[in-house]
Amino acid sequence: MAPQFTVNTNRFDPYKNFKFRLKWDGRYVAGVSKISSLSRRTEIITHREGGDPSLSRQMPGHTRYEPITLERGVTHDLAFEEWANKVWSLGSGLGQEVSLKNFRKDVILEFMNEAGQVVMAYKIYRCWVSEFTALPNLDANGNEVAIQSITLVHEGWERDAAITEPTEPD
Repeated sequence: MAPQFTVNTNRFDPYKNFKFRLKWDGRYVAGVSKISSLSRRTEIITHREGGDPSLSRQMPGHTRYEPITLERGVTHDLAFEEWANKVWSLGSGLGQEVSLKNFRKDVILEFMNEAGQVVMAYKIYRCWVSEFTALPNLDANGNEVAIQSITLVHEGWERDAAITEPTEPD
């Protein structure tokens, strides 16, 4: 059986899901506490030739990348709101509600081990905000952190091959 980790061959446990960072416009985004999964789906095309004896062939069709949702506690950092306002900004004047110049951004998601070393990174291309939640449902009897979120539509992602397994500290 091949080892699961090529550099840290004594490591047995897979990585945990709670250490990550998100970067856009060359800077890390403050306070992101949850990111939905990176997933894609390829449609199936079924084809049968008229002379085939009841056999259909299946082949790959269009591939869709699923939207990504980012959550964080409500603070005074405006990164989510400013990006969402590039897609639609109420009251900015007729014809100026949308910023066609720079509403799309490339995003980098860094995934880390328990020691805080980057073990994987994904480049997510041409993202834009399709949904923005500025404030959650408010409850005077609640005892929870107020969470805001954005949903990013994008045109695909790929793993950054330059990031390789680091040697973990003792």
